[in-house]
Amino acid sequence: MHDRYGLPITCDTDATAQGIDDFIHGFISFQTKAANVLKAAKGDPSNGLANAYAAILYMLLEAPVAPKLAAPFLENAETATELTDREKAAVEAARLFVDGDIPKLIALCEATVAAYPRDMVMLKLGQYHTFNVGDFPAMLRIAQKAQPGAADIAYAHGMLAFGFEECHLLDEAEAAARHALTLEASEPWAHHALAHIYLTRGQVAEGTEFLESVAHHWGELNSFMHSHNWWHLALFYISSGRIDDLLAAYDAHVWGLSKDYSQDQVGAVSLLARMEFAGVNVGDRWNDVADHVAKRGADTVSPFLTLQYLYALGRTGRPEAETLLAAIEERAEDESRHDWQVWRDVALWAAHGIAAHAAEDYDDTIRFLGKALPRLAEGGGSHAQRDLFEQIHLDALIRGGRTSQAQQVLEMRRTFDPDGVPLNMMLAEVYDQSGLPEQAEVARNRVVSSD
Repeated sequence: MHDRYGLPITCDTDATAQGIDDFIHGFISFQTKAANVLKAAKGDPSNGLANAYAAILYMLLEAPVAPKLAAPFLENAETATELTDREKAAVEAARLFVDGDIPKLIALCEATVAAYPRDMVMLKLGQYHTFNVGDFPAMLRIAQKAQPGAADIAYAHGMLAFGFEECHLLDEAEAAARHALTLEASEPWAHHALAHIYLTRGQVAEGTEFLESVAHHWGELNSFMHSHNWWHLALFYISSGRIDDLLAAYDAHVWGLSKDYSQDQVGAVSLLARMEFAGVNVGDRWNDVADHVAKRGADTVSPFLTLQYLYALGRTGRPEAETLLAAIEERAEDESRHDWQVWRDVALWAAHGIAAHAAEDYDDTIRFLGKALPRLAEGGGSHAQRDLFEQIHLDALIRGGRTSQAQQVLEMRRTFDPDGVPLNMMLAEVYDQSGLPEQAEVARNRVVSSD
């Protein structure tokens, strides 16, 4: 048998083959059918590829319990026989993922894509992990290895686009994303790459129009891709001062789809924080998010995720914030993990900065976050997502009376958000406090002229 992209698979039943195909396509297109591989793996425990994919699916939960859930499927996969070399690589990838040996996993993904350019699972998995360790050139390199072998697969071009974008190669990123959409207009990762491009170029009106025009494609996607593309649209609503649309997007599309999932939680945390920094009254929306974050306990699966969990707990005054901070300190001392230096040198400083912000100690917020920000990419997240921590730092500068520093940061931010309503209102306030009324008036007029 062969999978949907023509690669041989060791499989005896149509049901198992369909489960494998559902995972492949569901994984790269962010469709919920990816979970169908679980039924296929349970029904065919001797099939190595189905069980490897089931183990990988559980690991993508990004939760401390994930390795335990993945373990029985991984055991089945490792006892399977007569696998192709590519299938053996998938089993090894599942093992490395469960064991947390991410450097070896990344190398394996890249080598597999080089040998089998149409292996979309290994391409996506490789990009996922290089993204999480902040190695954006590697994201691009892995995606390029799939070309020209996967030239007819829209999702390969969507991944190529995001690799270009995270390397700040915006023209190349746009070309790849738009080519992906000529192959498949609903490709959500290409939509996502274009959202990044519009944001980075400061094209708020154009980005809003584009995302609104394709939002109908996201309704049946998994909660992450549905909520995350709406999160990007919400950023444009913040910039343009469309508060009613912003709150509606949050309530209908960003929070509430899968409240226990890591990415849905941090999307809500990040958006609520940005809304408040923009002067939006979010009502009691923090409480429900913090209730679900608190259930995670001492979750240190990812620096990028954990820091946002900490912000939510600190923002709502939850005692779990102290527990999580202690877990971060402990994680930073665990030299057995591949990323312990990122926790020690980056995440730990950022965590103390976030805790200081919750305590309204703005001097320490500035001091601790200032140490972390230059290397924050090493902990994962896109530049658009990591901007949350820049905004926490900026909020501390403003609240702490550091007007000269705040003015510098705000004017630099205006290069990519020139007519941003919250940004120019902040600038006006800072210029007033700096004794520069003419500049304050210019900033206010930008807000008026953008209405």
